[in-house]
Amino acid sequence: MDSRIDILPKQPGVYIMRSKDGTIIYIGKAKNLSDRVKQYFQESNLYSRGWKLPSLLPLIAKIDYVTCASERDALVLEEKLIKQYQPFFNSLGKDGKTYPYLKLSLSEDFPRLQIVRKSAADAGKRSGDAYYGPYPKSYIVKSLIRFLWKSGYAPLRPCKWKFSREKQLPDIKINTCIYYHTGQCPAPCTGKISYEDYRKNAQRMADFLDGNFGGLTETLTTLMKEHSDKLEYEQAAVYRNFLHALDHMKERVIVGRFTDDYITTAMANTDKLKRLAEVIGLKKLPAHIEAFDNSHLFGREAVGCMVCYINGEKNHEHYRRFKIRSKLPKRGGSDFAMMEESVYRRLRQIKRAPSQTPDLILLDGGKSQIHAALNAYERAGLHIPFISLAETHEGIYLPGASESIKLPIGDPALNLLMEIRDEVHRFAITYHRKLRDKAELHGHESQEGLIDGKDPAGRD
Repeated sequence: MDSRIDILPKQPGVYIMRSKDGTIIYIGKAKNLSDRVKQYFQESNLYSRGWKLPSLLPLIAKIDYVTCASERDALVLEEKLIKQYQPFFNSLGKDGKTYPYLKLSLSEDFPRLQIVRKSAADAGKRSGDAYYGPYPKSYIVKSLIRFLWKSGYAPLRPCKWKFSREKQLPDIKINTCIYYHTGQCPAPCTGKISYEDYRKNAQRMADFLDGNFGGLTETLTTLMKEHSDKLEYEQAAVYRNFLHALDHMKERVIVGRFTDDYITTAMANTDKLKRLAEVIGLKKLPAHIEAFDNSHLFGREAVGCMVCYINGEKNHEHYRRFKIRSKLPKRGGSDFAMMEESVYRRLRQIKRAPSQTPDLILLDGGKSQIHAALNAYERAGLHIPFISLAETHEGIYLPGASESIKLPIGDPALNLLMEIRDEVHRFAITYHRKLRDKAELHGHESQEGLIDGKDPAGRD
């Protein structure tokens, strides 16, 4: 492998190594895809894993990847893919082991909180029990349950006995229960706590597992600091561990997202982005692309619009619309001026929020749009890689290039650019028509108040 690895994003995700015939030979997860994959090709790490790495490297012909929202997201996806494809070089995950879930048995009169290995869908449960997770770091979840139990935050019974309001637990089992006699259980089996109060505890636990922590984080942080100031480090560590557990609980994993269609689409998008980076000479994968286009009718209701694509997919929340403020020629427009204004205004937004900086900007048009963007960049004092796509011949223009790059129909990079260009074109026309219809409606209403060209009072 060479510098092509540099285009991998510095995001959490799963990498999939394939042989020349396309067979998946290894699947791994990473908190930072770029850094993790590079480690495989560092000579100092060659024999760090015994026979596996020296045997794996010569067989790698292609590396696909799928970005994830978090490291925990990547853990879950890695497990799913390993079980599905059973790669030769993966030793973990073949034993059928799954990440744990938390089950709150709300179908019982007196619910329990249990660690289980199957979700509601896998277990085929339709009884009203609530499932949470999965939680790849099971030791954190176990510590959390122990803390909740001991602290009295939402005390539930820890026993496994089955009983209800109608079917009481026999006295012989109550008399032998260590949790009851040591006061570690609210003991609903004895009537020590009412059914209504116990259900309130269960609902409080459900709210907690749903992520409704309220002011718990602030309270625990204060307690941790207070014990630390008093040099009570052991107790402070308990609160610190609980805070870590809360962070782990906050990371939501939507397992349904990881379908085969999703994986196939994500990999196809990766190929398109890799190809695009290769064609235009980008060293970084253009995972975040923003595209610009204008629309007007003889200079009236002139608008500029921007659409956003993340990892080859539309990101509607990031779309932007601009009413053009530039003075345009009468009975006509200036695509050059409108493009410059739209790009400049977007660059000013990016300067205020650098985290929104795209990897690539795409302009709908040819050389004139390139010059308009250069003017906007100079005014804003900011530069981001950009290209334009001419609709007449689908040529890709780069700044400073005398000729366009022409790709064959069906090329993955061209397909992606055409899709994005068509989307921003649609978005701009829709916005322009909305403003035009609104203006025509107001104009019609004004005309209805006139008599022979004058208003009812007779004024011109």
